[in-house]
Amino acid sequence: MDFHVFDTYVKAKDGHTMHFDVITDNKEIERAIEYAKKWLSSIGENDAKVTLEECRFCHSQSVPEEIEIEIMTDGYYISKMEGCPE
Repeated sequence: MDFHVFDTYVKAKDGHTMHFDVITDNKEIERAIEYAKKWLSSIGENDAKVTLEECRFCHSQSVPEEIEIEIMTDGYYISKMEGCPE
């Protein structure tokens, strides 16, 4: 099964840029933005701006089983790239 990857760049409260991918089985950009906001809230970045400018469809791909399970459970997976908390 292919999953959809949305490349996302968001400014954190302290001004640095966080780069992460939202991976989901849903190709709707609105859903990816919703998932990005949900994750950002979970790390204390409630006010981060996430729009079509910050979150864009990148490509579709298969994923490892553990990521697929998380997507099937939560609806999405966040792949942290740069500037994201551990």
